[in-house]
Amino acid sequence: MSRLVKKCPSVCTDLPLSNADVCGKLRLMMELLRSCYGPTARLKQVHNNIGGLVVTTSTSSVLLPAITSSHPLINVMKSSLLSHVHRFSDCGLFAAILCLSLVEQAKLSGVREHAVIRVNNHLLAMCISYLQQDGCSCKVSLDFCRSQNLIALARSVISSKPACVLTELESLHISRLAVHAFLLTVPCSIPGTVSLGKIVTVTIKGHSVLESAVFTGLLVDVPEDNFFDTKDSFSAPLLMVLFSASLAGDLCEVGEGVIQAHPHLDTASQILDQLLELGKQVVKDEVRVFVCQKVIHPVLQRFLRCHGVFVIERLGVALMEPLTQMTGAQPVATLHSTPPAVAYGKIRHLSVKQFGPKKLLHLQPFEESTVCTMVLCHRNETMLNELKVVSQKTEHVLRLTLREPSALLGGGCTETHLAAYIRHKCKNEVSETATGLGCSQTEYLLAVEGFCHSLEFVASSLEHDGGTSVSDLTHAHNWTFPPDILEEQMDGSVGFCGCGVVGSSSSTKWTFLKTEHPGFSPVPVVRDTPVQPSVLDSFAAKLSAFQVAVETANLALDVRYVIQDVN
Repeated sequence: MSRLVKKCPSVCTDLPLSNADVCGKLRLMMELLRSCYGPTARLKQVHNNIGGLVVTTSTSSVLLPAITSSHPLINVMKSSLLSHVHRFSDCGLFAAILCLSLVEQAKLSGVREHAVIRVNNHLLAMCISYLQQDGCSCKVSLDFCRSQNLIALARSVISSKPACVLTELESLHISRLAVHAFLLTVPCSIPGTVSLGKIVTVTIKGHSVLESAVFTGLLVDVPEDNFFDTKDSFSAPLLMVLFSASLAGDLCEVGEGVIQAHPHLDTASQILDQLLELGKQVVKDEVRVFVCQKVIHPVLQRFLRCHGVFVIERLGVALMEPLTQMTGAQPVATLHSTPPAVAYGKIRHLSVKQFGPKKLLHLQPFEESTVCTMVLCHRNETMLNELKVVSQKTEHVLRLTLREPSALLGGGCTETHLAAYIRHKCKNEVSETATGLGCSQTEYLLAVEGFCHSLEFVASSLEHDGGTSVSDLTHAHNWTFPPDILEEQMDGSVGFCGCGVVGSSSSTKWTFLKTEHPGFSPVPVVRDTPVQPSVLDSFAAKLSAFQVAVETANLALDVRYVIQDVN
């Protein structure tokens, strides 16, 4: 009892955003995430302080979980942002930077928190309504009969992750592979309920990225001893059986319950006999490919191979679903009954694909299949791991286009265009809108300016090399000028805007981002222009990121007390 420590009372913090320590942590978090935003971002090395691997990344799905804080408000904001990342796989850094900038602008403006929250919700609804219109100048329709915009969308996701260390040619190659693999998973002429296929990713270290490829069917890593059994006889349509139960002959695999055995009974021989009976049955049924998720007893393997059956063991749980989807086989979960005929699947062909010294067994589908394998190659393991994560996120982003076949202009152009649109729209209806939101006109205008400033702050966060971020006063797109350029030096030699749609001319007028300038109505880009956008963002992901950013910022502004248990 002498060592008993009395329980400490919970700590109650009033107005956490008025605390200098909390604001300092939020500012540090914003600068850290901002430095990782865009194709020229700076990388971060994440390392656990008790040991483990060092991860080099700029991806939000890796960075956000690595950011730890003892303050509950910061953890709540981080959890909200991570929820968006897990659902949409893209625009995580956009949502985080916009959210933290909105909180900071609200504190700098001096406007009452409840007034800022109401104005933020009003402006969010205005942005969502505008972006969902068919005539929105930031919106691009995706045509699945033409892959150009799909490749641009995939390339935008891939090139924004500099930890992959890809050249322009390599980035384009992986983008084309990602679109090719995605289109292979979309069924073309399958009646009834439509379900998307699977992309299985295989990584190979030590080879050029340009050696990466996409194959229909599955590529399986099997011991090299098996490759000597692949003969021309395997080129015909092959009957396949798939087991999800272990065939190693262990007693633990016979089922649950109490086992009573005669003291002189050899259980190992009994189970082996059962395995051999199973082998005789599949040989009788003319099965040519025998696959098991787990281990197969060596005696059974030898028996099957002697009868011309190709054996694959230790397939792993990750490949079970794509293999059943590709072949139509039904996994057999027991060795004590004969596999029914309906459980067998079909494979058209077996072959060997070689990448340097590594050989992979290629299982090709018997009929049209929505299962494919993407083989990713890179020079070292760190870059290869990042490339694998990015390719999986790209697949998710492309799948989102099936629900909403649209994309938004990237390169910061959507943000600057929205900022100009909001300023012009709100300027014409200050009195009635401010009255409806229950705030003064001054509070309303300050909150609107803070919202637009945050949007432009996200656009300017794409620049990390000292360049100057500006916007044109015609279409309100985002541009980047060399460092230390003067306004009178801005001419028509800039090229194209961030998204690649608008070209500069000698008559173009400019304004620096995050500075005051006359309000104007952005002019839509001519629809029949031959120039296609080179940078696109996922429509569904960015729309969700807008909502999550504003709602999370409003949540932080609305917190009055934080009660924390310190025991």
